[in-house]
Amino acid sequence: MSTVVAPLPPWTIRTHPFHWGDRTYLMGVLNVTPDSFSDGGLFNSLETAIAQARTLVAAGADILDIGGQSTRPNAVEISLDEELGRVLPIIQAMRQETDIPISIDTTRAAVAQASIAAGADIVNDISSATYDPEMLPIVAALGVPLVLMHIRGTPQTMQQLTDYDDVVDDILSFLQSRLEAAITAGIDRKRLMIDPGIGFAKTYNQNLEILRRLPELRALGYPLLVGASRKSFIGHLLNQPDPKERVWGTAAACCAAIVGGADLLRVHDVRELNDVCRVADAIFRH
Repeated sequence: MSTVVAPLPPWTIRTHPFHWGDRTYLMGVLNVTPDSFSDGGLFNSLETAIAQARTLVAAGADILDIGGQSTRPNAVEISLDEELGRVLPIIQAMRQETDIPISIDTTRAAVAQASIAAGADIVNDISSATYDPEMLPIVAALGVPLVLMHIRGTPQTMQQLTDYDDVVDDILSFLQSRLEAAITAGIDRKRLMIDPGIGFAKTYNQNLEILRRLPELRALGYPLLVGASRKSFIGHLLNQPDPKERVWGTAAACCAAIVGGADLLRVHDVRELNDVCRVADAIFRH
């Protein structure tokens, strides 16, 4: 079984080409937060964060995704200054030693702007630029790629907002409207990527359905990011409460995402998932 995906315009970030459809790329997660769901508190000092960033790069990450605001269910919103203070030193430090593409995981335009100035390359906004009205015009002015993700509500409210007539149809219509808003704001359509938002205002069964129906999302004609890593639906299936023990469940979900046409996988366990991608790509993409 082979997934047929339409050719998409490649991205080049610094010296790194991204030929969507040729292989699966990996975005390594670096949460510099005390309260993220799977690794909160592990990397929230500059020294531990830089060491983890180096580990992710050495393990084969294609992009580093740096976030200072936890988006787990019921996460507390932090101040702008606190978010900037968490992410900017890491971006600056990593930029001095590597040209790996860096993504800033934020919903705040001011954080996006400061992070790009500090050396980040991509904005990854879980709200699809709905939380901050300045996000789209600022990203347009910066001329950088933007990831638009489906969510309902906020991390405080999203798990009460899981009632859909058809979850994939709702995601498609939401993302289509956000893509149109981004293009209207002046963002080049060739710099946009979509993410169905697994685990964000989704139930266990809805997450599985999204993974089964990824080709419908890929048919929108944009690179597709999937973030299933260590998520609670995997813990539910495996009866595994510890997110760090969900690596092989994550591997199965990521393999399904590759079959469904995902271009970029956002993962915590880069070394293991790099092996999964290489084997799955050899089977399904060639």
